[in-house]
Amino acid sequence: MRLLLLRHTRVAGAWRPRCYGQSEAPLGAEGRAAAHRLAARIPAADALHASPSRRAALLAGLVARRHALSIHWDRRLMERDFGHWEGQPWDAIWQAEGSAMDGMIDAPGRFRPGGGETTNELAARALAWLAGLPQGASIIAVSHGGPIAALAGRLLALPVRDWFAWLPPEGSGLLIERRPAGPVRVTRWPADPAPAP
Repeated sequence: MRLLLLRHTRVAGAWRPRCYGQSEAPLGAEGRAAAHRLAARIPAADALHASPSRRAALLAGLVARRHALSIHWDRRLMERDFGHWEGQPWDAIWQAEGSAMDGMIDAPGRFRPGGGETTNELAARALAWLAGLPQGASIIAVSHGGPIAALAGRLLALPVRDWFAWLPPEGSGLLIERRPAGPVRVTRWPADPAPAP
């Protein structure tokens, strides 16, 4: 299987300092322009999956048109549910929660940020989506940083603390390749810097 996991492009500036998780944070002008540039670089595939979040939908739609693919919308590709933290500034969350926020890493099976989803629950739903994909297919998925890093971390059998090294910047992704007789290979995509706009 060849799976290209893409993170949506940059959200609007007013949302950048906030916890937006599953909130409908819109793309800014920069993010919309970047989605058009990125879509032009994405290779053809057998299938296209996407988070139903609006910030993922633009890129998914552009890829669908470019490669004449239908979009398989799947809520399991959505970002982490941050409960009542959603929409709050990260600074305010830090002031209220302090080091308790570290529970996302230190207690991945118990800590629910804002009463939302544990890290293990996030990883489990992403892995459940992955397990349902057809073997031997080439697939593109437009998702979010959390599910992408969780998938890479689980597939590489990394401790949760090391998953963040696989968090792709907005508008980039990870390429996951699995062969029947070999290990999972995870690489950053694109491997080369994007051309200047």
